[in-house]
Amino acid sequence: MHRNFYFLLLLLVVFSSCKKDKVTTNSNTTTKASALDLLKDSVYAYAQEEYLWYDAMPAYNTFNPRQYTGSTDLAALQAEVDALSQLKINTTTNSAYEYDPSYPGTAKYSYIDQGQAATVIGGTGGDFGFSVFYQAYNDLRIKYVYAGSPAGNAGLVRGYKITAVNNSTNIYYDPNSSTPSKDANLLYVVNALSGNSITLTLQKPDGSTFNAVVNRASYTINPVLKYTTLTTAGGKTVGYFAFNQFTDLSSNAKAKIDEAFNYFSTKGITELVVDLRYNGGGSVQTSAYLTNWIVPTAQNGTTMFTEYFNKRLQNDDYPFLAKKYQINKGEFSTANNTQKFAKVGNLNLSRVFFLVTGNTASASELLINNLKPVMNVQIIGQTTYGKPTAFFAIPVGSYDLYLVEIENRNAAGQADYYQGMVPGSATFPGYKTGDDITKDFGDPNESMLAHALNYMDKSSYSLTNNKVLSTNTNSTLSDEAVRAMNEKMSPDPFKGMVINQPQHRKN
Repeated sequence: MHRNFYFLLLLLVVFSSCKKDKVTTNSNTTTKASALDLLKDSVYAYAQEEYLWYDAMPAYNTFNPRQYTGSTDLAALQAEVDALSQLKINTTTNSAYEYDPSYPGTAKYSYIDQGQAATVIGGTGGDFGFSVFYQAYNDLRIKYVYAGSPAGNAGLVRGYKITAVNNSTNIYYDPNSSTPSKDANLLYVVNALSGNSITLTLQKPDGSTFNAVVNRASYTINPVLKYTTLTTAGGKTVGYFAFNQFTDLSSNAKAKIDEAFNYFSTKGITELVVDLRYNGGGSVQTSAYLTNWIVPTAQNGTTMFTEYFNKRLQNDDYPFLAKKYQINKGEFSTANNTQKFAKVGNLNLSRVFFLVTGNTASASELLINNLKPVMNVQIIGQTTYGKPTAFFAIPVGSYDLYLVEIENRNAAGQADYYQGMVPGSATFPGYKTGDDITKDFGDPNESMLAHALNYMDKSSYSLTNNKVLSTNTNSTLSDEAVRAMNEKMSPDPFKGMVINQPQHRKN
């Protein structure tokens, strides 16, 4: 798709947001529409034209976008997005395509923000630089840490146990509560994590403890959490690559990916493990680039995936955009939106193992799905998030609107994972196991990695001597409830696929 189209689209929205308020007249009153009402109208108009499931949207007067309210303008706009996201029903599940079981009634994919996603994808963090997870109701752990972030500089490491937050040891939730999100101790931790500074008491694996003060600050994200090589019991050389965010390729991710995979090439790896367990997605271009490092050489030039827009756009029916700008016919056709493999490097692997959880989403799932038809792909861990769709940011006033606009299908025409990729299923071979946060990335005794290494030698995932903690230890809560609670505790900054470099759509 042409770069000029996206530039003109941005101008269109900025220009439209600067127009004077519209006057609505009926037989009795003359009402001046508020700026917020006009923004709500814009969200509706874009959805009618660009939303992948636009065909389920009712007429303006029936939907009435101006009815949605919230404590802030942003909350009101998100309420509108949530409402329109529930209209199209997936006949396979009898629920909306955007149904989120953790937060029913809200959009699983589409949302609106004030530039936060664009900042993160651009490679800039503005938080503490770490995330946490309850390994058990009485066991709060460091989930991951970005090197060079405030947390990384303070000495935090994945697996360290948190025994106190801001000098309070009352940080463990009630495992028998039916609504753990309202637990006082849990809310205390959530509030502490939302502040500008936090003091943690941490316990290392050797039992020693230390205090760390972490201040919120801006830093450059290194999306590679770790890369190393391991040797299986049978003597195979394995590359291990933990990747946490598909940040912008040219300005952030490319150099980091190249460094790791050039190292793997010099080491002569014969097996590869890609750890995406917390990777919520990001740039499609970066996902495609990483795919091209992994794909077998023989697939060079064949189809990687195709982006499918809605029928209106494919049929060049976009009057809202066409009123102001000339858009070449066929911009949204499948022919102009098919990506080919373009092999990078000299690795020529026949299979790859992916480590995944419920936080593995979108551009991460795209990577897995694109390789599935062309090599042996194994996934290990827990059911992924389930997002075979993509979008690009549309500025609406001072906000960025992300509406699902694209369904991505691999070379086999598959995009059948709206409910997530299930490890060990007929569709996604592999093994279902827990995420042991007591161990650091790349530890061969960590559950997911241990199963992958075992399979490489024995063609079996069964382990006899591995001690692994469940993510739901000592709790009566369901796995879904634990996941939802931990997401509230430490929400990941982004889940999605962004088309931020449109020239990649050219054949």
